[in-house]
Amino acid sequence: MTFSLAIGPRVRKSPFFDATVAAGVTHFSIYNHMYMPVSYGDAEAEYWRLIRGVCLWDVACERQVEIVGPDAAALAQYLSPRDLSRCEPGQGKYVPLCDHTGRLINDPILLKLSQDRFWFSIADSDVLLWARAIAAERGYDVEVREPDASPLAVQGPKAEAVIRDLFGDWPRTLKYFWFRETELDGIPLVLARSGWSKQGGFELYLLDGTRGTQLWNLVWEAGRPYDIGPGTPNYIERVESGLLSYGGDTDADTNPFEVNLGKYLDLDIEADFIGKAALREIARSGPKRRQVGLFLDGARMAPNKHPWEVTLKGQSVGKLTVVTYSLKLERNIAIALIESGVCEPGHELEVQTMDGPRRAQVTGLPFRCRV
Repeated sequence: MTFSLAIGPRVRKSPFFDATVAAGVTHFSIYNHMYMPVSYGDAEAEYWRLIRGVCLWDVACERQVEIVGPDAAALAQYLSPRDLSRCEPGQGKYVPLCDHTGRLINDPILLKLSQDRFWFSIADSDVLLWARAIAAERGYDVEVREPDASPLAVQGPKAEAVIRDLFGDWPRTLKYFWFRETELDGIPLVLARSGWSKQGGFELYLLDGTRGTQLWNLVWEAGRPYDIGPGTPNYIERVESGLLSYGGDTDADTNPFEVNLGKYLDLDIEADFIGKAALREIARSGPKRRQVGLFLDGARMAPNKHPWEVTLKGQSVGKLTVVTYSLKLERNIAIALIESGVCEPGHELEVQTMDGPRRAQVTGLPFRCRV
């Protein structure tokens, strides 16, 4: 069965929308109330381009929540369960945002632009509304807004060569998640070493939304010697790499410990932050569920459209959130959220797929893949 997504004026379009259409985009999804390209019609070609070459992604739907003003650092810390006291201008940090009960509500990258200006580069949930409400309720002297900032990702092992040809050698000195404000042919940018893949790359945060096609074309021309092509955050690669998809791998009650984000929590700092007491209690008692990898037996599987129940001896122990066929491992792999008591590698389970039950074996994340 084939479905179509209607394109209309109600849903916002990226500054790169026209460029992606010209490049042959075939499928969109909705992410942060925007159209997000998710395919150019050949999933395997896009996968191998990411693994072996370089690709260009429109990820403008990765919106920024900007906090600026005298109390910006205080609000950023209160929202963040990580110690920001030593975070420097030009540095980014992965930050699991939680509510007061320790539930995960987003997993953005925090970018510190200056002592009184921060961005949260968010996944798909309304953090702008959350941050504005917290700021108002607690009386912080800040402005919370969405800036004109739209990321364009250059990803893959040849991404560094493309960026070098555009900007010179200095981007090579950037540590992961660090960034610098710069420009390209007069186009204002923030250039960060980041991106939602494990293949390496950069994100160019366009700071003038009227110049999206111009920036796309500049990067495209620089990438021609490296056989650059269009792509999107890749479904297969993200499962192989064990990358968390907020909202895809999580539900309304997921906490950071369940999805392997405990190492990004600084629970012993003096500063207060939302969810501190609840997260300390979860750390003390241990999470009831864990995110794991699964190997699934049988014929090659198509991606699932709904979560699938995971069972042990007929009893439900959790859910499979995403499944794909690994082109590297040449077998079915999946990510699941299951009870802590059955999450050790080697456990034999069963997944209730749309085509009937499949045997599954628990393994760690990320999957051990070789090109």
